[in-house]
Amino acid sequence: MCELLGMSANVPTDIRFSFAGLARRGGETGPHADGWGISFYDGRTCRSFHEPEPSARSQLARLLRDMPIKSRIVVAHVRKANRGRVSLENTHPFARELWGRRWTFAHNGQLKGVKRLPLGGFMPIGSTDSEHAFCWMLGRLQARYKALPRPETLDRAVADLAGELHALGVFNMLLTDSRTLYAHCGKRLCYLTRRAPFGKATLIDEDWQVDFSEETTEHDVVTVIATQALTRDECWTDLARGDVLTLRDGAIRLLRPANLA
Repeated sequence: MCELLGMSANVPTDIRFSFAGLARRGGETGPHADGWGISFYDGRTCRSFHEPEPSARSQLARLLRDMPIKSRIVVAHVRKANRGRVSLENTHPFARELWGRRWTFAHNGQLKGVKRLPLGGFMPIGSTDSEHAFCWMLGRLQARYKALPRPETLDRAVADLAGELHALGVFNMLLTDSRTLYAHCGKRLCYLTRRAPFGKATLIDEDWQVDFSEETTEHDVVTVIATQALTRDECWTDLARGDVLTLRDGAIRLLRPANLA
């Protein structure tokens, strides 16, 4: 399957360290060689970069690794194609506008019969089951709410929609509306939160170690979520199938979809 990477922080934070580990899995230390993408949020919108080629051999991915773009929310993905051809339009993360905000979505897994779900005002550009699921979720939210709801209201709605998709197969998901990062575990997802006192971390896929005490302040809170642990000397927490995390400013809240409660 594909691999996901997300970050939520209370201050603009550099994700080059984690992205370097993920990028190596895109065709070198992992088989996810069918495209990659990353989105860095700045307020209600984001900078996004995509390529339908292995991230491990991408000059653009190497450039981003060396470019200290700081963000409070990041969504990234390396693809192993199983639904939809290898192409730019099928490369995650996908993005749409809703309620004056840029929404971003990335997924791994397979969703049987998802394309039979009726769509509202959002249509896929590519042919993946993932993008269809994203458009379906946004259509359901747009039909339910005339304007952006309160965060707690939206949290519950996103968790319940994720639960419906969970019933169709493997649905590991990252989704953001620019203020909250949502993560749903369909099979495999883990996370860690870095806060004071900060220590050292070493990537699994590359010979790179960072001493976060030299890169942060005592007030920083950063949560990283990934398909598989990216570092060898930190404690990653595995999510259970069906779990939904909401992440705001690095802080985590765990939800369960109503149909899985």
